[in-house]
Amino acid sequence: MALNGNGCCWIQERILSGNGCGVFLTPRSRSSAAILPRKPTALSFSSSFQFQGFVVDRKQSSSSIQTAAVRHLVGSVTKTQGLRFAVVVARFNEIVTKPLLEGALDTFRKYSVNEEDIDVVWVPGSFEIGIVAERLGKSRNYHAILCIGAVIRGDTTHYDAVANSVASGVLSAGLNSGVPCIFGVLTCENMDQALNRAGGKSGNKGAECALTAIEMASLFDHHLK
Repeated sequence: MALNGNGCCWIQERILSGNGCGVFLTPRSRSSAAILPRKPTALSFSSSFQFQGFVVDRKQSSSSIQTAAVRHLVGSVTKTQGLRFAVVVARFNEIVTKPLLEGALDTFRKYSVNEEDIDVVWVPGSFEIGIVAERLGKSRNYHAILCIGAVIRGDTTHYDAVANSVASGVLSAGLNSGVPCIFGVLTCENMDQALNRAGGKSGNKGAECALTAIEMASLFDHHLK
């Protein structure tokens, strides 16, 4: 029972109906001593909602819901037979890019990629990686393109322009060619950061990107043709 502003009270009348529960609000005068009988009407609700300040809940009955099996498509890093790769490497900052390349080639060997299925293409700098990667992808001779470079911040804004252009170029190469182009370009604040990621204490990003290239090549070749 609840009072409203007009001096009347609302009386909740609950009835059970099948699987649902209904709540009915009947106005009654505060001064009325007798409550007149009222024929309730059953309501059923499919979910919880608020009605005249009261919350009505319907208990969900337990039922088994069958759904179709979900397929998970995942590239394999063990089935590398027949996969071909190209590695585009920037010559600029070779003290960094060469160890990255060595890490990538070592990973390819560990995962049984044949040496004759790997082509290494050298370009002057990281800025030139994108256009070469796109051309290689469109040749349809490779299942994935690994892009390796190193952009290190200097005293001018040249770093920002090159880093953004390289990232955009590698992305566009993959989208335009339909072949996975893996971003293995380091963008670092200084040389120490770059060397730490080219076989130093932070690992070898070239090796990590080679593993990504294998998985993406397998995913496209086995599931996304």
